[in-house]
Amino acid sequence: MTLIDRVFNGSDEMYALAVKSVEDALAKFGADKKVSFPDTAYSLPCLYAFTAKKIGTLGELSEALKDIKAMMTRERRTKDVFSTGIATALSAEVIEAVKYVMEETPYTGDYHGHLSDAEIRELGVPLVTKDIPGAAVIIGPAPSDEEAAKIIKDYQAKGIIVFLVGGIIQQAVRAGVNMNFKVRILTLGDDLSAVAHAISVTLRTAMIFGNVSAGDYDGLCKYTFERMFAFVNAYAPLDDMTVACGGGAIALGFPVITNETQNIWRVPKSLIVQENTQDFVETSLEARDIKIKITKVDVPLCLAPAFEGEIIRRGDMQVQIDGSRNNCFELVCTKELTEIEDHKITLDGPDFEDIPVGGEMSMGIIVYVAGKNMQSDFEPVFERKFHNYINCLEGVMHTGQRDMIRIRVSKNAYAAGFRAKHFGEVLYAKLKNDFESVIDKCEVLIVTDPEKTKELRFSLANAAYDKRDERLKSLTDENVDKFYSCILCQSFSPSHVCVVTPERLGLCGAVSWLDAKATNELDPNGPCRVIGKGGLIDERIGKWAEVDAAVQELSHGALEAVTLYSIMQDPMTSCGCFECICGIEPFSNGVVIVNREHIGITPLGMTFADLASMTGGGVQTPGFMGHGKHFIASKKFMKAEGGVARIVWMPKALKDTVAAKLNATAKELYGIDNFVDMIGDETITEDAEALMNYLAEKGHPVLSMEPMM
Repeated sequence: MTLIDRVFNGSDEMYALAVKSVEDALAKFGADKKVSFPDTAYSLPCLYAFTAKKIGTLGELSEALKDIKAMMTRERRTKDVFSTGIATALSAEVIEAVKYVMEETPYTGDYHGHLSDAEIRELGVPLVTKDIPGAAVIIGPAPSDEEAAKIIKDYQAKGIIVFLVGGIIQQAVRAGVNMNFKVRILTLGDDLSAVAHAISVTLRTAMIFGNVSAGDYDGLCKYTFERMFAFVNAYAPLDDMTVACGGGAIALGFPVITNETQNIWRVPKSLIVQENTQDFVETSLEARDIKIKITKVDVPLCLAPAFEGEIIRRGDMQVQIDGSRNNCFELVCTKELTEIEDHKITLDGPDFEDIPVGGEMSMGIIVYVAGKNMQSDFEPVFERKFHNYINCLEGVMHTGQRDMIRIRVSKNAYAAGFRAKHFGEVLYAKLKNDFESVIDKCEVLIVTDPEKTKELRFSLANAAYDKRDERLKSLTDENVDKFYSCILCQSFSPSHVCVVTPERLGLCGAVSWLDAKATNELDPNGPCRVIGKGGLIDERIGKWAEVDAAVQELSHGALEAVTLYSIMQDPMTSCGCFECICGIEPFSNGVVIVNREHIGITPLGMTFADLASMTGGGVQTPGFMGHGKHFIASKKFMKAEGGVARIVWMPKALKDTVAAKLNATAKELYGIDNFVDMIGDETITEDAEALMNYLAEKGHPVLSMEPMM
């Protein structure tokens, strides 16, 4: 039997399972039963991507089986083998979708199953920045539990996101591997059909970030090949269905690495036989041309971006550093080269072993930096990196910034030998590595003595923060002579361009004007390039000739013009990794804002995922706009349409986050006190008509404003 025959036979087997699952569901629920994966705007994303048909009922799903069957040709050509492989993946998705019909939550406990649109957007920034340099789909079981744990941890340590299918999941459970979305190890399911959830991620990435249209077969395959650095590890023995799924993976540009030697044929750069499973990782990275930047850090813990979302519960905590209870701070200070001893790390005060288990301590971390190209403007940029760097430690959790930080060190991390001085090792290595063009010397002082920490917090740290804040307050769009681009997201969204100004940060929420300025000075030809302010066309909507010219050039002609202060006229594009979406609410003549974390419905009758499907991919959608959370309180937010007074609804959690600054802006612009109390949220209503009544009751200013349309 040839490899082509195995693909055809495996596809037939998966299709037969799909047909049976649909027939069983029809017999139980009938043709009108609703069908959709939860928390996605694409219903069945793989089927939608390749057929442009959004399935809503079991009856429609039954009809869609004909589309899948049509792709399963028996022509012995490469194109037909690939389309048959894609059909196998679509059959697998049908099987998985029916599971969600049969049970509301078919995956619980150790299993994740389907990923929501919000989760995919959360992966957007680390995918763009290459903190996630690639994705591994591992189909098991591995030869042993120990080897299963080793390969998973190895990929995780390199920042690779890992999707597990089959017996390797229970192997990892037995080996005690920590697996969840936050640490980027996803347990998709025991059945081979669960591989559809990994393929769904890649296809939704193409539609969300790349603006690839549903039904564009060639465009989808081109995007995933060029921009999604994924691969498959499939342990022997391989049945025909696994081989057929491999054909689908290869069609999308994802090489398959296996130790199967029986009845298998090598295909250069696509189907790779690696008999020594210990070499799967190296072979896989080489096959997909993934380059991993290794920085040796002398700490007893694994250091990888996958641990950034790790949560340390109080019961698992060895020690806590909490700025709300004790004196704590983080600070970067610029010094002369002669004042610093490179790689000197000093601990002044007690260490973790001096604190009772579960206890708290004070901690001030001062990083002294020096270099010929160093500027004081870079200090807060470096400081914000502390959060990412420390969070990359397995068993350590970091939140907050400045003097309101919280760090938890787990009992396991402490048992492994992690101590306070290791914070210094991490910060030294990462700062020197990431900013080598600026930092020539770096020294770290960690102060844990309570009295000294208190003194330094108020005399040194707070004084530095106050000085910076005064400067930030004076930075407005009017008093700077340049803006900056951010095109980092073009690796996934080729036509998207962020224009970053002092009063409008990047839509991901991670790039301020000062960040962009520093990035440009570190790398003038990098993602943040200078945009002049010449040729003012309309100050009200924020339109400059030089900005338009820069956007045209940086978007490769996809965009002709952009306004910085309007949601209705040529609004700025969105890539897909925005923190929030703002959309026009026609009844009130205002706008609704919803953040990625909110999974409920909005008064527009749409969820975040629904709104995001209209807004991402680098397109301009008048009336809708992706943006960062902190832009909400800006005086430039929708300035052309009247500003923040247009905001009529936000999720309560988002309201609470921006309340203080938004109230201050409303007071300054309109003389309104406690403006946030006039804004609806899900605890008040999710209905447009009820929202109107609430706005009238509160005397919301939007009701007296001119129509936007």
